[in-house]
Amino acid sequence: MQLLLIRHALPERILTADSPAGADPGLTPQGHTQAARLPAALTAYPVSAIVSSPQRRALETAEPLARALGLAVTPDTGLAEYDHGRSDYIPIHEAKEVAPEAYARILAGHLPDFVDETTFRTRVLDGIARVIAAADHEDTVAVFAHGGVINVYLQHLLGLDRPLAFPIDYASVTRILVSRTGRARPASVNETGHVRDLLVRHRP
Repeated sequence: MQLLLIRHALPERILTADSPAGADPGLTPQGHTQAARLPAALTAYPVSAIVSSPQRRALETAEPLARALGLAVTPDTGLAEYDHGRSDYIPIHEAKEVAPEAYARILAGHLPDFVDETTFRTRVLDGIARVIAAADHEDTVAVFAHGGVINVYLQHLLGLDRPLAFPIDYASVTRILVSRTGRARPASVNETGHVRDLLVRHRP
């Protein structure tokens, strides 16, 4: 089977959440434009199911593909980002100015200091394991998630030291192949050809 791990598109910034459940930003207009390009970008893949983080920015990114294919989106809390439930949300490309210490830590490949790395990784691996277990061997599943989620899964597959080793761009696609024995391996990381002209770069 094949997993298409798709990072959410460009989200809004929320400095103080109105809800006690925490900040849950949707997409910016540019983010909606990025998400709208995904159906055409994924026409080569026979997507049979769509699973998403329960966070709004991921669900909104999944909407155009779900609508184009006539598929429902299944949310899974295991795919939520490490910031799930926090009272603010600063997109990474803005963090360099707003939260320089946190930005430097992420740029160095480490999760923010408020994250319990073991708990987060376990939650993500369990969530992706559920996606794989629910699919047939011939299936291709589109999984809409986050940069941290995709990175810790790649860390697990590749045995990397740092949890945030890869720059995962907005609306990018990372392909994972899963054998009949359950062995997973990356086929590609951070495919961005479909949104290259719409990306916001944040790395030096």
